[in-house]
Amino acid sequence: MAAQFDAADLEIINGRYEEALDRLLGLAAELPADERDPVRLRLLELFEVIGRTDKVVLKARRRLATVLF
Repeated sequence: MAAQFDAADLEIINGRYEEALDRLLGLAAELPADERDPVRLRLLELFEVIGRTDKVVLKARRRLATVLF
């Protein structure tokens, strides 16, 4: 999980927001439900970094809701 977080951070630094969010959403989808919380929290942090109203964030929020529920 730490390696995926680091890779997502690098993607964010390089302006590749969609790739970073896709990486973490894919990770969340693969994990058992009881292990997803750290990924969810990291995604919420990145949503703030990118901007709540950014279209990439809005799309990722919808996908996160689908993954979690």
